[in-house]
Amino acid sequence: MSHRTAIFSKLVSDYARIDVVAVGPDTPLRACMARMIEADASSVVVIDGDKHPIGILTEQDVARRVVFRADAEQPVADVMTADVMTIVSDDYLYFAVARMRRADLRHMPVIDDDGALVGMLDLADAMADASAELMAEIDILTWEGSLDGLAQIKAAQVDLADHLMGDNLPATDIQALLSHINNDIYRRAVDIAIAAMQQDGRGPPPVEFCVIVMGSGGRSENYIYPDQDNGFILADYPDERHTEIDGWFIDLAVRLTEDLDRIGFPLCKGHVMASNPLWRKSISQWIEQITIWSRKRNTTTLRLCDIFFDFRAVWGEAALAHRLRDHVTAVAGGNLAFLQEMHADDEDHSVALGWFGRFITERDIEAHKGKMNLKHSGTLPLVEAIRLLSLREKIIKLSTIARMTALHEAGILKPDEHDYLAGGFKHISRLLLRQQIADFKQGLPVSNYVDPDGLSAREKDMLTNSFKAIRDLLDRVKGELTGDIF
Repeated sequence: MSHRTAIFSKLVSDYARIDVVAVGPDTPLRACMARMIEADASSVVVIDGDKHPIGILTEQDVARRVVFRADAEQPVADVMTADVMTIVSDDYLYFAVARMRRADLRHMPVIDDDGALVGMLDLADAMADASAELMAEIDILTWEGSLDGLAQIKAAQVDLADHLMGDNLPATDIQALLSHINNDIYRRAVDIAIAAMQQDGRGPPPVEFCVIVMGSGGRSENYIYPDQDNGFILADYPDERHTEIDGWFIDLAVRLTEDLDRIGFPLCKGHVMASNPLWRKSISQWIEQITIWSRKRNTTTLRLCDIFFDFRAVWGEAALAHRLRDHVTAVAGGNLAFLQEMHADDEDHSVALGWFGRFITERDIEAHKGKMNLKHSGTLPLVEAIRLLSLREKIIKLSTIARMTALHEAGILKPDEHDYLAGGFKHISRLLLRQQIADFKQGLPVSNYVDPDGLSAREKDMLTNSFKAIRDLLDRVKGELTGDIF
């Protein structure tokens, strides 16, 4: 594994030290420094009763603020650096390195999803094998500032994906990284749009809200050029303020979607964007909408559910998204009639494998004749089937691989079945990603079409086996949801 692959594929948890020195805010400075000396540590993290970091005291702090200035019995809270910058343990290492370099930090406390301290990241450890060239690449991919800067980040993704493919990193891991970078671009684009509105005299957001992405972005399965699938979840507000509040968010949605289009996320042709009121609602309105969709089912509402159910929060008050996720899980879990109708709407999506194991290729679209659409006749049927099983079992994981793992651990997927499906998903994803990179390099439109004649014999065999495993799963899901075994 090259240094580039290591730093872009590893997580903070892979490099964080777990032997972090932590103290309460009332701990005397004398005791803090004794703990640091005993542990041979260069910093101590100050935590509250819930183990949330509230400050940090480093060797530099000791030299600047403590020596000859503070009494040894003073509480550490008097001299610590408050508003400490932290990083979540399952975030990417490159992202942490970029934040630390920009803030000129040598140490950064690592927290879990609940905000509790679990370790410490040392910049020297994280950058031990990184070259100046690699640091420059990280700086490009985490550029802060203008829309033009975010567009540069988007353009740099193709080269990064190509390098990681060359290092044989699994395609699904590359997709997760691309999705992470894209969702980070979303976060900063929202900040830029809100700042522009404030400069225009529109003021700050009138209520708390979160921005969600749906589809492949929500599942962390982005390819090279995903379009926009986004929405807003707003905190509840009085009905009499609707015109004022919704007007503010209409303005934000228009600015954001136009900015994202400029950066490199094409406008969604199906208008699955926050600028469409269907995808911009208060939490109570969303809950009511999901309930209605589950009861008054038709082709349109089922397809809306198909798009929506893989949503993920990328900016703002994540608790709103968590509350909505709980409702979706409660509504869909065990609701056989609803899942049956979702299955019926997805049933036309099948794998590109015909009689005698022959590949089914495109016949009607001239530019793609003889090729297979490996998204619509490969990954999509598998994604949909695994989603249905996960909804039935009330599994809240979002990525297809994570859902497969959860289904396997729950005994729903047998070991061999899980291995074939996970391997098949990774193989098809790799063929798709490789083709998209090749299309981009050749100046061709990036698509989901792959020519089977361009595959090696081994790749064809693996693709055939992948299709068969997916087809068996589709038959199984049909039988379990409908009772129809033919």
